Formats: sequence, C-alpha cells, structure tokens
Amino acid sequence: MKRVQGKVAIVTGGASGIGLASSQLMAKEGAKVVIADYNLEGAEKAAQELVSQGFEAQAMFLDASKEESIKEVVEKTVEAYGTLNVMYNNVGGTNLKKDLDIVNMDMSEWDRGMKMNLDSVVYGCRYAIPHMIKAGGGSIINTASMAAFASDSVRTVYGASKAAVVQLTKYVATQYGKQNIRANAIAPGLILTPAAKNNLPEEMLHMFQKYNALAYHGEPEDIGYTVVFLASDESKFITGQTIQVEGGHYLANPTVPDMRELMAKKQ
Repeated sequence: MKRVQGKVAIVTGGASGIGLASSQLMAKEGAKVVIADYNLEGAEKAAQELVSQGFEAQAMFLDASKEESIKEVVEKTVEAYGTLNVMYNNVGGTNLKKDLDIVNMDMSEWDRGMKMNLDSVVYGCRYAIPHMIKAGGGSIINTASMAAFASDSVRTVYGASKAAVVQLTKYVATQYGKQNIRANAIAPGLILTPAAKNNLPEEMLHMFQKYNALAYHGEPEDIGYTVVFLASDESKFITGQTIQVEGGHYLANPTVPDMRELMAKKQ
C-alpha cells in the first residue's frame, strides 16, 4: 500500500535512529525522500540502500544550527523534485554534561540547545511553507518529546525547547490551515535508537521499562509509522496536535509499579 505515493518529503536528521526509520518507511510507502543530515556519509549510505531497493531517495548535507543550511536543503529539494509536500523537522538533542538544573547548567548549552531543538524547527517551517502553499498544501511534522510534558532533575533546555516546539506547532497549524497546510508534532518517550542503546546503562533501561504501561521499549519504527500516518492523507483532518508515542510511561499514577511490587510481596 503506497500511503504517501508521489509525495516529496524532507527528513532532517535522517541518517540514523528515528529519522532513518522514518525515511525508510516513507520511501517504501511511495515518497521521494531527501535524507538531510550533518553526517553526510551516513545519509548517502541510507539513500543508496533505498535506491538499490527501487525507491526514490537522495542525501543532502544539513547543519541544522544554521538557517542558511536549512534554507538550502529546502530549495535544493524543490529544485530536484519540483515541489515539497512533507517537512519532517526531526533534528534535536542535548549535552547531558552541560544541560543540568537551572542553577548549574552551562548557559552556552541553553543557546546551543534552543538553536538546535527550536530554531531548526522554526526555519524548517519558515522555508517549507511557501513551497507547500504553491503545491496546494502539505504536512509539517515536528519531533517534540515527552520532556515537554514532564519535568526532570536535569535537561532543562531540552525540556523547555521541546515544550516550545509543541506550542509552535499549534501556531503554524492555526496560521496556515486555511491554505491546506497541517502541522503536527510527535512526542517520543524512550526509544531504542543506537544512541540510547550505546549511552544508557542496562539498569536505566530496566528502570524506564518498569514504569511503562507496556512491557517493552519503543523502537525507531514506532515513531516512523506515526510519521507516515501524519504525512499521509489518512490524517487529513488532524492538525495542531502532539501525538505522544511513549508506551504509556506517563499514563498511570507514578506509584502503580511500586504498589504492584508491594502487593506481590504480601501474597
């Protein structure tokens, strides 16, 4: 089933993890995909693999911290394919050694984090929207995070910037809905990307799973399928929303897992 047949899509941060899974799934569902990433070698490898399987994809270099680089990717995409239908603003992250509590955080990380997580989305929208208007409409998808909805002892700039992405998504949806442009966000919980697997100790992974409503962690494809849905016409009456894809981690009263353990001991 070709759910996004013929659509032209840009995926920023598309060389690995969630971006790579989303690029692969959209290409397999019929989209012409531009994989834009700072890791150009990784993006080229991903694009070549898709092309070798008969799908349409190409790689482009993207430095998401620079407005001009985002603008260039959008313009080159339209040059190559004549239009733009889907913009997936997926670049983001933080430096856990610097993004600490508000008193102790490195303020240079505040500036860098806002630029990477929020400004990149702003410019992705800013430069994609005019081309989508010419195309008669389009779908903007932004990667937010569950950190936008639940606070933490650290990751101050990450949570604040992702909360801003949630609200920015609503503004874009409101401002351009009458021109048939939809804007939605996805808020992942812990997803087993290569970065998560390589950097999180096993104990921490078990801790997250303990508090999930489901008995397992999310995979990059779980976000990718949500991206395909939001890119497709199946979601044509959905806009301004943030879909939480997090395995029910934040669903229950936080005492539930501990209460289960307590009750099990008493039996």
